[in-house]
Amino acid sequence: MEFQGIRFMLFCKRQISMCGICGIWNNPEKKPVELMVKAMEHRGPDDSGIFIDEKVSLGMTRLSIIDTTDTGHQPMSTSDEQIWIVYNGEIYNFKEKRELLEKKGYSFRSSSDTEVILALYQEYSDACLKHLRGMFALAIYDKRKGEGKERLLIARDPFGIKPLLYFDSGSSLIFCSEIKTALASMKVNPNIDPESLRLLMTHGSIYQPRTILKNVHALPPAHKMVLESGEMKISRYWSLDLDRYPTLRNSSYNEQVDFTCHTLSESVRLQTVSDVPLGAFLSGGVDSSILVGLLNRFIPDTIKTYSVGYEQEGQNLDETFDAERTAKFLGTDHQSVVVTGENVRDDFMDFIKALDQPSVDGINSYYVSKIARKDVTVAISGTGGDELFTGYPWFISMAKYENERNHPMCDYFNNVGGIIARQTIFNNYELKNRDNWIRNLRNNSDLLAYYGTLYNIFDTGGASKILSEKIRNQSNIGRAKSNDLKCFDELSYGNAIERTTALCLRTYLGNQLLRDIDACSMAHSLEVRVPFLDEAVANMALSLPVSSKLTRFSEFENPGHITYRESGTKRILIDAGLKMGLIREDIMNQPKRGFTMPFTPWLNGPLKEYLEDALSDSSIQSRGIFDPGEVEFRGFSKDILLKEAEI
Repeated sequence: MEFQGIRFMLFCKRQISMCGICGIWNNPEKKPVELMVKAMEHRGPDDSGIFIDEKVSLGMTRLSIIDTTDTGHQPMSTSDEQIWIVYNGEIYNFKEKRELLEKKGYSFRSSSDTEVILALYQEYSDACLKHLRGMFALAIYDKRKGEGKERLLIARDPFGIKPLLYFDSGSSLIFCSEIKTALASMKVNPNIDPESLRLLMTHGSIYQPRTILKNVHALPPAHKMVLESGEMKISRYWSLDLDRYPTLRNSSYNEQVDFTCHTLSESVRLQTVSDVPLGAFLSGGVDSSILVGLLNRFIPDTIKTYSVGYEQEGQNLDETFDAERTAKFLGTDHQSVVVTGENVRDDFMDFIKALDQPSVDGINSYYVSKIARKDVTVAISGTGGDELFTGYPWFISMAKYENERNHPMCDYFNNVGGIIARQTIFNNYELKNRDNWIRNLRNNSDLLAYYGTLYNIFDTGGASKILSEKIRNQSNIGRAKSNDLKCFDELSYGNAIERTTALCLRTYLGNQLLRDIDACSMAHSLEVRVPFLDEAVANMALSLPVSSKLTRFSEFENPGHITYRESGTKRILIDAGLKMGLIREDIMNQPKRGFTMPFTPWLNGPLKEYLEDALSDSSIQSRGIFDPGEVEFRGFSKDILLKEAEI
């Protein structure tokens, strides 16, 4: 081939920013990797680079956060050029690991965390992943064993904060940060995956490892892929677990509060590491208030904070009043951006391009990132607090469901009935009638099945009706939702609250929130950090008894409007925030609100032209995705909006 026996490198200095990685294993070529790097320019870079030899091509675009000098350039190699890395993310404990490695005799040419990862790989091989505390997607090429024995390690952080996609053609493997990047290689066909469409219409997001494209997959969070000797092996290197702090569950509540304060403080302290300006998203709720308050302790300058608000049409959804009160309480330099329907209309195509694949969320992240990027390069977000500390209404629903079913004979008959009802032979039978015994058995057979009923867009029957016949026949339509969820039930041995925590982390958060946040913030060259999604914080939360996180188990008629005091949710998080003086005393009288936007007036106003065009008979028929007879302007959009407003 063109580069047989030689190494090819491209280095280009630029003054825009963001992080993305890509590469081709087996049959690498110069042009495809150049095109992929070009397609990632919206993620950066402050610089970009390509490495190519006879076995692999590696490409990257870089947002310089740590070590903004040329010594942090990627692809980066060991001094003997036998190991190469491309890496997207931040390792927050890299200074500590560097000191340990220096004691072992390692020396460093840069002050970057990238070089520390390389040294950790030299010392521990694939087990180096267990030493990384942060968010990352990386690829490490190791050719120390010689020609024909090269290996490639690809890995993703434990919570899936950073994306990593791959396409296996059989003769080569392409990996990258975004679908746009994969398509830019000209080696990936843009064929839509019918099953991904079913998942999107049923659950509101595409469940990983699937993506919207048929042959492009996401490496799951906490997983690694090794390519060596003609084989590809994917395996998990980390998992959620209970009681990793074994004495915490039986400690006194005051001791638990103190430990929560310490663990959160340490996570935020580590995540302040940056050589560029850092700010935060501030909604005025519990999670963001605690994180911003802790930032004030570790950053000497006044923290810049940001929130999103609306005009009169969305006044009941506007969080800027609470955010401004909290900003005044914490002493931050706060800005609120007012988003109008006209703004969304004017930015709509840019937003769709940024999103990378369909979602029912993301616009809020797009706009708050847009305003923050004018001042800062890194922003802190409270994402993950609801999942770990029972912030959603469905935690109460799940606890109540478990309590009501606590009868051995009842469980036995429901479980047996559910096992039978979930068989694929009954898939079509369920679709014929919205109220039938198959659906009832499936939805109430066990806790996992019940969880599947709490957060979805269309139910199975609704998704079946909307999808075109061709898509319907290829999408495993009618599949029991519990079967979709089974692989995400990571704490199946826990109680209802613990299982729900894992399910929320691995479905709603991983497949929707984190994916959308990364795509929309990266569109504006902004890095978003999420201190709640730290291994130590998760281990701590999963070592606490339910009573420390949730004090009431009765459901409310309108759970979206009850206060923290009434619901008893986030008990220990609120008490920790109060003890540290980081949240207002009156926050207990504030309702827990999901983040929504005034889509109904927008879709009937400034966005109406987009919606009518997208849902016109001609558009529906030309795309062949939906059934024109089942999709009409008001009914289709209203169903989605009503479901979204319930989140």
